[in-house]
Amino acid sequence: MATDETASSPDTELVEVIDDTGKVVDITTRAEMRRQNLPHRCTYIAVVDHNNQLVVHRRADWKDVNPGYWDIAFGGVCGVGESWLESAKRELAEEAGITETNLIDIDQIWYVDQTTVTLGQIYLARWDGPIHPNDGEVVAVDKVRLSEIRSWVGSHQVCADSAAALDTILAHIG
Repeated sequence: MATDETASSPDTELVEVIDDTGKVVDITTRAEMRRQNLPHRCTYIAVVDHNNQLVVHRRADWKDVNPGYWDIAFGGVCGVGESWLESAKRELAEEAGITETNLIDIDQIWYVDQTTVTLGQIYLARWDGPIHPNDGEVVAVDKVRLSEIRSWVGSHQVCADSAAALDTILAHIG
């Protein structure tokens, strides 16, 4: 379970700063990256079951970005030197407890707003097993039929960056 110390410890985590081509140009703390809205890499992992339901989750209230918001993809900031796939596997294990599934590489997207500049790698995981959040970042999990996901996003407070990935995700789900 998350504690106040868990919530504050990511501030000192080191992250890569990237240029507009995705090349690493600096390393800084997560707190400094957030303070200056520096571009960085992240992963998005959409989890879909055999009933064509997308697993959605609500973020903990202590998160540094979008606290308490719903999210349509698991994922997060890539660690220093971490490959896209390593980051995606780590995030999926931490946030959903999923370790035994193939990740399908979908696409990359840039997302830019007043508080975030990310180059995100999107993955798809087909999963019918249980979801067991492990790190306290996820406080609720639900499933939404793909045919209803746009309506659901419109009626919930959803992380804008993962919502921006929705069209790309839906285009790659067969």
